[in-house]
Amino acid sequence: MNMQEFRKKIEAELQHPEWKLIYNQKEAVLRIEDTVTHKGVNLSLRPLLAKWEREDYQGVEESVRYVRVGLESMRKKLVLKGNESHIFPVIRAASFPEESSEGKKLVFHEHTAETRVYYALDLGDSYSLIDYSLLEDNDFTVESLRETALFNVRSLPQPFKQQEVAGNTFYFMNAKDGYEASRILDQSLIERMGQKVHGELGVAIPHQDALMFVDLVNDTGYDVMAQTALTFFGQGRVPVTALPFLMKDGELEPVFIMAQKKPKGPST
Repeated sequence: MNMQEFRKKIEAELQHPEWKLIYNQKEAVLRIEDTVTHKGVNLSLRPLLAKWEREDYQGVEESVRYVRVGLESMRKKLVLKGNESHIFPVIRAASFPEESSEGKKLVFHEHTAETRVYYALDLGDSYSLIDYSLLEDNDFTVESLRETALFNVRSLPQPFKQQEVAGNTFYFMNAKDGYEASRILDQSLIERMGQKVHGELGVAIPHQDALMFVDLVNDTGYDVMAQTALTFFGQGRVPVTALPFLMKDGELEPVFIMAQKKPKGPST
């Protein structure tokens, strides 16, 4: 299937009497805009077509569903007061836009050279990033927002899937709640993982729905960590970074790994 055929397929699935579809052929980006709210979602078709070619049809359908749910949620009035327990931090790439598609400045903090922390109001099937105008409307300060979000992420369960590869133990966060990567902000989790490992503690945040810790005891572990992070990065609906990290004195340090071979990675 070529891009034109794939675009027509996606457009057919996103037909709605109050939605307008705008296609940027140069960037292969489809914008779906609500004609009532004038808010919209941009859908990059190249990575979606790659998923289709890999026969990851579920991944394509999930992205389309995410667009539908996102546009529907944009019609809801956002209120922070009384919904404090639904405020969470989310991890984004350092290149992520600083403003919403409506031109409102989003609230965020720097995290690492590769990542930022934004803040979201959970709406059930989706969430909406919080901007400064929403803070002002709800008499929230940036600091109270940050404290609330961090408190809530510490309250989330922390289920892991564990797998060993050539003596290196991989721990995959398996919560399936959309906030896997956010848990990297829980300092108590980092401390517990640091106490578990026998070698160095590797970390990867390839996309918002993925968090991986690795007990690195040999070179194969580094190679597999790098390759797994890159693979997950290409599969994520909201990619963050393909670059893995090492935990040093409680801080994440990016690590560049040049794999000499392609060992078999963990299956998740």
